[in-house]
Amino acid sequence: MSTLQQAITIAILAAVTFLTRALPFLIFSREKPTPKYIQYLGSVLPLAVFGMLVVYCLKDVEWMQGVHGIPEVLGILATVLIHVWRRQLFLSIATGTIVYMILIRVILP
Repeated sequence: MSTLQQAITIAILAAVTFLTRALPFLIFSREKPTPKYIQYLGSVLPLAVFGMLVVYCLKDVEWMQGVHGIPEVLGILATVLIHVWRRQLFLSIATGTIVYMILIRVILP
């Protein structure tokens, strides 16, 4: 990619990012309440995305070979336990990731 192409790509990405951030404010006014279906999507989509991420992360686990998915299961278990205990999403995700990375890099290489 040339420097000009890189600059154009960055400009396009910046514009698209700005539009995705500004579009809800342009579409929905402060005078009218947010439609019920938008509120519903706002409540269910984050959980759906996390569900898809779990399925995606587990799709290639070889349950009958190697460590039998133990690092993955323990990472998910750590994430769930920390989230139930503290109810802090970032802490839960970070803890699960750290547990998983320690298991695959240090304990179960």
